[in-house]
Amino acid sequence: MRLPSAKKGGQSCTEVNIGCSLWKGDSTRKTILSLAKVYRLLEPGPVVLLTTATRRQANVMPMSWHMMIDFEPPLVGCVVSNRNYSFQALKATKECVINIPTVDLAATVVRCGNTSGRDLDKFQAFGLTAVKASRVGAPMIEECFASLECRVVDARLVTRYNLFILQVIRAWCDRSVKLPKTIHHLGFGTFMVAGRRITLPSRMR
Repeated sequence: MRLPSAKKGGQSCTEVNIGCSLWKGDSTRKTILSLAKVYRLLEPGPVVLLTTATRRQANVMPMSWHMMIDFEPPLVGCVVSNRNYSFQALKATKECVINIPTVDLAATVVRCGNTSGRDLDKFQAFGLTAVKASRVGAPMIEECFASLECRVVDARLVTRYNLFILQVIRAWCDRSVKLPKTIHHLGFGTFMVAGRRITLPSRMR
């Protein structure tokens, strides 16, 4: 599908200064958005709490940059910045747990994100319960409704993009939580809470 060209003074939309007003030559309600804000539109899934463990201690890190890559075995791509304390633990041990919180843990999620495991034990500081996982050394978080035990299966893009490919090797879920209200990060402490569901005809099997 060919889209109408959006030009301003011979420049394409991607070349126009960020934050400029609506291009008058096009009939659209949209305005140009700063490229630094694109991630706030494309956050791919719920905020999760990534747990890792070294001989020193276990750690918790909120993470929202993740995506499903394959169905079975489940593969998950996740970005963990090399500036984060969890990065070295994940790189060294090649295992972690992805814990999925609901909105009642939102304040705890933010506290975990505003502190570093270099300085404190986040489990103790924020009242989180560490539960021994069955297949990996990193703990599960009891307060989260789901926990996915993972191993790193591909680290080829870690150096360039901090992108780890994880394989889920065991999944746990509290089946009493029927409609989990997960939280989705929109940037700078703003979150959207998962709302009502709709079901439409699907050929997916």
